[in-house]
Amino acid sequence: MFTQKKLSNGLQIVTSNIESTNTVTLLILVGAGSRYETEKERGLAHFQEHMFFKGGNRFKTAKDVAEAIDGVGGDFNAFTGKEYVGYYVKVASEKKEFAFDVLSDMLLNAHFPQEEIEKERGVILEEMNMYEDMPIYKIGWDFEELMFGEHPMAKDQIGTVELIKTVNQEDFQRYKQKLYTPDNIVITATGNITEQENLEFTKKYFNFGDKFEKQTCFATPFSWNEFNSDESSNKRVFIRNKKTEQAQVVIGYPGVNRNDERGPAVTLLSVILGGNMSSRMFSSVREKKGLCYSISSSVDAYTDCALFSTRAGVTIERTREAIEAIKEEYSKISSGSEQITEKELERAKNYYKGKLTLRMEDSESVANFLGTQFVLKDKVKSLDEYFELIEAVTVEDVSAVAKELFVKNKISMALIGPFEGKEKELEEVLLA
Repeated sequence: MFTQKKLSNGLQIVTSNIESTNTVTLLILVGAGSRYETEKERGLAHFQEHMFFKGGNRFKTAKDVAEAIDGVGGDFNAFTGKEYVGYYVKVASEKKEFAFDVLSDMLLNAHFPQEEIEKERGVILEEMNMYEDMPIYKIGWDFEELMFGEHPMAKDQIGTVELIKTVNQEDFQRYKQKLYTPDNIVITATGNITEQENLEFTKKYFNFGDKFEKQTCFATPFSWNEFNSDESSNKRVFIRNKKTEQAQVVIGYPGVNRNDERGPAVTLLSVILGGNMSSRMFSSVREKKGLCYSISSSVDAYTDCALFSTRAGVTIERTREAIEAIKEEYSKISSGSEQITEKELERAKNYYKGKLTLRMEDSESVANFLGTQFVLKDKVKSLDEYFELIEAVTVEDVSAVAKELFVKNKISMALIGPFEGKEKELEEVLLA
């Protein structure tokens, strides 16, 4: 269960009291991220996430912030997504007020000292290099860019070398003023904390004053209209030639957004197709044909768009076979040549509910589950309400959504490996 209250300045406060735990997670989510950035701003939200840890008024340096949290045995971190940025502290329940103290000082009083910006440039450039050298991560970025084209949703959160090398204190202050306003922030506290405590601590520590402008920066809407007709292969296939020991491939389709009523059916479809070790993709592509070590299907759902994809690390010499095998599983489930059974669906429901239930034992996961719904302006659901929607899904629902999504002229693929001179051949395999 949870409660929610919106203050007069627009700040949303969400509380989930979990009496069985001795911890509290305080999560601050901001409606920011890569989809809110112009091409010149690419990577600004991510860089700024780093800079918030460099100190404020009470905890003046990065060392002060770290020592404060370490001093109470707490955990703290931050993350930047496409549609929101998050900051959290998890502490023993008797230190709950301290979490509000530290996070509020970081977010309200950050100075973004130029000397710290200069030092952090090298850190982020090395983070970028790390991801560039890890095809298992890079392949996901390539697939998103292929699918979303020139839209901001296509861009990775880490940004460009140019921005990382040139961004300054004034840029961070301007971005903070534009997006870090109370009406664009959700404060979620979960664990051994009451609604009254959350309200009391929030009002005490998160005082935005009255010198802020209402958040008016809206993300550019995304439309899948460009996929309504046949597309040329160079817009549906991207191959990055790189010397690797294993090929990385992602094959997928446009999905349904976070608030689409078909969402629960799509979730269960992803479990049946490639969500675990008893899934169709795993059983066929790995176990039966021995074409890969890892393979999984997943859904990345955003406010107005989504991706449904299957990714695998495959034997380079058998990449063609792997592409054909993944396509075959998509085809079988969408055409109904291998119909989904009641047993498969029931197993998928139990698997998904079981995994989500296990995650919800942790106050941090509960905070994420609730907070993201509010910051993205979803139709907010409790865990029980979400489970009811999952239970209501029928075999016919999953079969119908598979047929709707897995349309031949919408299939796309990103591939990384040593394939110079073989690009056309591999494109033809996918588009055949």
